[in-house]
Amino acid sequence: MKSFPHAVTPRLRPLPTRRALDFSVLDIGTSKIVCLIGRLRPVDTDQFLPGRTHKVEILGVGHQRSRGIKAGAVVDMEAAEHSIRVAVDAAERMAEARVESVIVSVSAGRLMSEHYSATVPVSGRPVHDGDIQRVLRTGSDHSVRADRSVVHSMPMGFSLDATRGVHDPRGMVGEELGLDMHVVTADSATVRNLVLCVERCHLSVKTVVAAPYTAGLAALADDEAEIGVSVVDMGAGTTSVGVFSGGRFVHTDSIALGGHHVTLDIARGLSIKVDDAERLKTLHASVFSGVTDDHEMIGIMPVGDEDAAVLHHVPKSQLVRIVKPRVEETLELVRDRLRASGHAMEAGKRVVLTGGACQLTGLADLAAKILGRQVRIGRPLGIRSLPEYAKGPSFAASVGLLVYPQRAGEEHFEAARSPLRATGTHGYLSRVGQWLKESF
Repeated sequence: MKSFPHAVTPRLRPLPTRRALDFSVLDIGTSKIVCLIGRLRPVDTDQFLPGRTHKVEILGVGHQRSRGIKAGAVVDMEAAEHSIRVAVDAAERMAEARVESVIVSVSAGRLMSEHYSATVPVSGRPVHDGDIQRVLRTGSDHSVRADRSVVHSMPMGFSLDATRGVHDPRGMVGEELGLDMHVVTADSATVRNLVLCVERCHLSVKTVVAAPYTAGLAALADDEAEIGVSVVDMGAGTTSVGVFSGGRFVHTDSIALGGHHVTLDIARGLSIKVDDAERLKTLHASVFSGVTDDHEMIGIMPVGDEDAAVLHHVPKSQLVRIVKPRVEETLELVRDRLRASGHAMEAGKRVVLTGGACQLTGLADLAAKILGRQVRIGRPLGIRSLPEYAKGPSFAASVGLLVYPQRAGEEHFEAARSPLRATGTHGYLSRVGQWLKESF
């Protein structure tokens, strides 16, 4: 066991309120790798979009088919490195800028939530900043398994004696100041290999962010995050769940099933190539049978028959019978995990689906039936200059990485105690220079 005095990567500082900043982000998924370069300009708080303090303008977009990535984790360092380089290069060319550091998303590593509570005595006097820092330090003084790394450490709210849900206890009086802390962890090896792969591309990693959190930051609107909502990010290799309530990210979980598993089921069921199965899924797959599906025929090329002059034909209903059970299994696991989490009530009656795998015809209706909630497809909201092809649910987690710097200041990590180095990329002088650059 080890305490979590700091995250696996540095935390971002709060954004300056009077100047624009450029950020580069990298969304490394099983099916695609996306690099975005964006400019964040300060504005008055956006009442329509929760937590937005800056407008995001897209300067560059690069995306590339993933290589060397399985279920969101690196399995071939060289192949993954090449895909990252190509995506970053495309974004740099479009923005006419050079990327040196990135914010990286993580969906692998068995993301999970842990909740802790801490209290400190205040002896009936008014609470001041020192008391808040004491309880934050106490809230961070817990243990996680040695093979897990902290991705997020979020204060959920304060309490004074029996009064809970206190947003700012400064100046209030009580005998005991309490804090609820939400900690998101992932497998250390998975996260560190992801960071190492990015660093091999001569990029520094500003921080690592959980994919379901960023998907929610991009796709949630109105009062959804306040009244309670579940964001189900359905990627190619994993399906991750994020629960938002009271305007905060309160729970996450992940399932090692995604759209690529549906593709493999089609390839096996019809004995065709994986690429052909992906095309069939995109063009013809559905989770509900139509009245004409038994008569509508689809042409396929079985493996080994590439030289055949005539395509084989199967009814569309056969494709539905292959696809539907896997999708049902995934949604049932999401439902069961939500029930077991203890956050089902906080999740409310709404579900927002994001990720490329949620675009199957009829999936939103099937999800509403299995999950027993209102379901909509979530797309990136409130982003300027976003290309048309990037406005769909498959880019929600990517775009959310550019929203995340606006919320990063809500997290709390104790500073790491490590020797200061005078030179080098991560040395003391370098860190001071970076702080001056970001703060003024």
